[in-house]
Amino acid sequence: MSGGRKLYDLAAADPALRFSPYCWRTKLALAHKGLTVETIPWRFTEKEAIAFSGSQTVPVLIDGDKTVADSQAIAEYLEAAYPDAPSLFGGAQGHALTAFVRRWADGVLQAALAKILMPDIFPILHPKDQEYFRETREPRIGMRIEALGAQRAAHLPALEAPLATLRTVLKGQKYLGGDTPLYADHIVFGALQWAVKTSSTPLWGTDDVIAHWMQALLDYYGNNICN
Repeated sequence: MSGGRKLYDLAAADPALRFSPYCWRTKLALAHKGLTVETIPWRFTEKEAIAFSGSQTVPVLIDGDKTVADSQAIAEYLEAAYPDAPSLFGGAQGHALTAFVRRWADGVLQAALAKILMPDIFPILHPKDQEYFRETREPRIGMRIEALGAQRAAHLPALEAPLATLRTVLKGQKYLGGDTPLYADHIVFGALQWAVKTSSTPLWGTDDVIAHWMQALLDYYGNNICN
């Protein structure tokens, strides 16, 4: 039972395919706190469905009479609202370090992934979302999505540097948080799960330390993670 807790979660045409890196951050954060949640599939053009939150994007969490939008705001809320559950940040110093991880994931890792994944995301979207996706993404990249897809091989090398950094860290410790995962792990996992869910070809091997770390996180939280 979710206790009335609901999460609006980005979905593809297939409502079971959930691929937002930010929603995955939130789902792991909820699992970390031991909180169950009902996920509601949401698509890019369904702005009216979440208008009550004041946001036009997901994740949007409803927790009893509280509504919180944005993955970072949700993490901060969960940490404050459920202080007796395991900490997402491991204290003030860990919270500060997590801010660096979030900016690295957003500005380096996800930026490299976006140029690879965008052409793969387009065909899995619900038809009503495809025009929106094209109109909002193509001005950012300065070309048609199909043209970006033709350049896929040229963009793969840019991903290797952030992946190499991550591999170096994970070879020395079980999780980014140390012996147990923290929100920093959730942030990076979300970016990589975005690739797992959408990429037309694998971007790392099954024997890669990254793959083992991702599976370890899924095993750690078990059935508490939705979708």
